Amino acid sequence: MQIGVETSKAVDQRRVFVVDEDEITRAALQFMLQDEIETHELASPDEAFEKGQGWLKPDVVLLGVSFLAKLGTGLVASICEKFPGVRVLIVCAKADEAVAIEGLKAGAHGALVKPLTIESVRKKVDTVLGRGGGATLVQLGVFK
Repeated sequence: MQIGVETSKAVDQRRVFVVDEDEITRAALQFMLQDEIETHELASPDEAFEKGQGWLKPDVVLLGVSFLAKLGTGLVASICEKFPGVRVLIVCAKADEAVAIEGLKAGAHGALVKPLTIESVRKKVDTVLGRGGGATLVQLGVFK
């Protein structure tokens, strides 16, 4: 189902890797983004590094904050080193703010704070990709 999709974004050749331990968060983010950008959900940074070899490099990595808590903020630098030019957004709850801030200091480009909404996730991804925002869901009459 496509919700408020702008055609120019749907044919964009860029991709997002959703890397989170939480399967529900991964699935939700993939659902929110898949109509506008090629989206892959991955359970670990190692899986992302493996999938990103060769031609399948991500333009954006949505990184679950739990990996920063476990592996340290050096993970952000590792992602940026493996995927030159990638933009990293940390996915976190308000309670994880301190860890997310450390990730931002380490070079992440922003954060997606739960609760996640289609509109906020798409807008943040568009912003880090330098894409202009299309019509909002309210303007399209999907939500009133």
